[in-house]
Amino acid sequence: MSAAKQSDEKLKPVWRAAEIIAKRLDISVKVTDNVIEMLEEGATIPFIARYRKEKTKGLEVDKLREISAGSEELKVVENKIATVHQAIKKTGKLSKDLVESLKHAQSLDEVDTLFAPFKPGHKGTLAERARKLGLEPMALKILDGRSVDLSTLVNKNEKSLKTVGDVEKGIQHIIADIIAKDKGAIQQARNICSSNKVILECHKCKNTTKAASVEKKVVDSKKKDDSYKYEQYYDYKIPVHYLKPHQILAINRGEDKKVITVKIVIPEFIKNQFISFCQRKWCRGRDNTYIENSIEDAYDRLIVPQTCRSIRSELTKKAEEASIKVFADNLKSLLLQPTVKGKSVLGIDPGFSNGCKSAVISPTGQILATVVLYLHDHRSNKSKEKDKLIDTVIKHRCEVIAIGNGVGCRETEKIVSDLIQSKHFKPLEVYYSIVDESGASIYSVSPEAQKELTDLDPTLRGAVSISRRLQDPLAELVKIEPKHIGVGMYQHDIAEGKLKISLDSVVEECVSFVGVDLNTGSECLLRRIAGLSSAKAKKIIEWRDKNNRFINRQQLLSVKGLGQKSFEQCAGFVRILNTDNNSNSANKADSDIKTEVKPASRKRKTTTASTSKTKKQKMEADLEPNPLDMTPIHPESYHIATSFIADVGEDINHIGQQDFIQNIKSFLNKHDVSDLTETYSTGLPTLVLITEALTKTKSYDIREGNQKPLFKQGITGIEDLKIDSILTGRVTNVTHFGAFVDVGVGNDALIHSSKMCTSKGRQTLHLGDRVQVRVLNIEAARKRISVALVDIL
Repeated sequence: MSAAKQSDEKLKPVWRAAEIIAKRLDISVKVTDNVIEMLEEGATIPFIARYRKEKTKGLEVDKLREISAGSEELKVVENKIATVHQAIKKTGKLSKDLVESLKHAQSLDEVDTLFAPFKPGHKGTLAERARKLGLEPMALKILDGRSVDLSTLVNKNEKSLKTVGDVEKGIQHIIADIIAKDKGAIQQARNICSSNKVILECHKCKNTTKAASVEKKVVDSKKKDDSYKYEQYYDYKIPVHYLKPHQILAINRGEDKKVITVKIVIPEFIKNQFISFCQRKWCRGRDNTYIENSIEDAYDRLIVPQTCRSIRSELTKKAEEASIKVFADNLKSLLLQPTVKGKSVLGIDPGFSNGCKSAVISPTGQILATVVLYLHDHRSNKSKEKDKLIDTVIKHRCEVIAIGNGVGCRETEKIVSDLIQSKHFKPLEVYYSIVDESGASIYSVSPEAQKELTDLDPTLRGAVSISRRLQDPLAELVKIEPKHIGVGMYQHDIAEGKLKISLDSVVEECVSFVGVDLNTGSECLLRRIAGLSSAKAKKIIEWRDKNNRFINRQQLLSVKGLGQKSFEQCAGFVRILNTDNNSNSANKADSDIKTEVKPASRKRKTTTASTSKTKKQKMEADLEPNPLDMTPIHPESYHIATSFIADVGEDINHIGQQDFIQNIKSFLNKHDVSDLTETYSTGLPTLVLITEALTKTKSYDIREGNQKPLFKQGITGIEDLKIDSILTGRVTNVTHFGAFVDVGVGNDALIHSSKMCTSKGRQTLHLGDRVQVRVLNIEAARKRISVALVDIL
């Protein structure tokens, strides 16, 4: 290899990303390698989770996301190592020890620490200054155990070398630098970080000057003082190992606001362990004052500050990851709430002087009527406004009223509840539900809303969104940026980029796993399907508008800009529903589309006449409907599904019918699926997916088994509650310290994490869960209710 080529070679770390991630997540390196390889090839997480279980050993989506995030993070570290290596090399100060330290660095903090002395404008470390004075050869002799005479280096004309003490100090700095950059010492520092004996201490900040006090008063006059929120951390000590994510983020926030000071305290015995390790390595059993002093200097001046920064950085990183996970879990539970089918819904966006904006939505999501009800305005005729509400409900036969949980919710709920109780909606049996309206106002003025609800006043669009959120949460909430949906906590303390990537991934997962009808799905839904994008979703809509409808999944390959890779990723997640394969109407639609598609195919670029003919023949073949397109079975497995159905003795055109399902189940009762894998030359996960898909009805929805929204007819106030009362409610938010539950009194109750045990043991709650709770404490003035979990219903 030439010298020029060698100098340009990118420095590679000694570690492999798959091995580090596998250790962190406690999974096999082989599986991690497989996942990283598929991600690099362009596979999406939903596709890997559903259709590549043989390679992932059935890893859950959350684990796949962690592997993806870990891989991206370590790529950044690897690139930073290479960049820093080249930058230091150009200064001519690159040493063998520094190269080794860079190779072993596993985080950006470690790389930045190594690079800091070489940044432009930096005066250089004490060790660098000592090296410039020519002290390094003597320092290396001392490390080799040779005897030295430091007086020979004394130079009265050099400020830093005037005495033997000055020379000794310079040599000590060089040796300390060598020790601090040693890979063994670095590993010892990492061991310190993982020790559960390291303590975090917090104390209240003290304003020591009059100026500081004056400044605080000015700030307080402009902004509400919220320092009371951090009182629990004014004199606080805890092993870092026991810190909860919400505590870490709160402590960081308090420190940023100058309310508290924070420091990491490392026990003395850890220092002794580090010194003993270094003495064994460099003193080799001999007494050497120079080295012993350098070891202590390396620890106090270099290792401890770097380790404390690493500990704080790692704590913040883990807290952010945990908070993002809670946010993502809550979002997933919200998106996967069951639909409310077959009912007209009156959505009410409560308000006072501006009225309650209301919209009636049909069972299919169409707007039937809009009205503004001045139920709380003292200037209005409230009796007349209530009559308008009653007439609207009866006229459109609304069995469900969805009330937004914003300002005026409680007052509106009371009016609706009173009307229900007094039978004003007879003969209808009317229920109401409180719907989280987070993001509805943002949606109402968004380009998406303007495009979808062009002729509707923006103030009424929120009511439409509230109604549709109850009818089909997933289809409506995909129109809103996930961070605005309001199901997390501490999102303002988390890096926005990280949060967006994670939440977008959750939305993609939910939309993909639920599936989207290719002929009715909105652009908002289609662009969230794995393998698709906004541009590709628009092209699909355009193709659908031009050609009337899709007959089968294979026709996606006819959509401009949607290639084989995109088709592979999205095909299993889109559906062709309501296709009657045996009807004349299907054949007519088939012929109609042929007349539309043929001219389009002729416009395509072709290299030869035979290629054009092949494409034309392929298009003709693609126009046949395929009943498997109604299922989550991927086209790559159609040959297996077809063979299996034939072996059962069933007709593929009967997929989804009760007799078909019963025959499939009977066949499976007689044959173990694992015994059939060799017959069909496929893995067990793929065969299980196929057989499960064939035992579902056409209308099956994975959301059906989840907790339904809480429907109510009556209202209770916080003043009506009593200690030890048993209440039923729905989980509205989950955090690290507990879960909030709507118990129907206008204010959510808190189940602290320590109160989540039932007779069945400790429980894990998810957003949307129906629960039974016991009232522990009521603070009516502060509107706080503490409850304990009794059971999950």
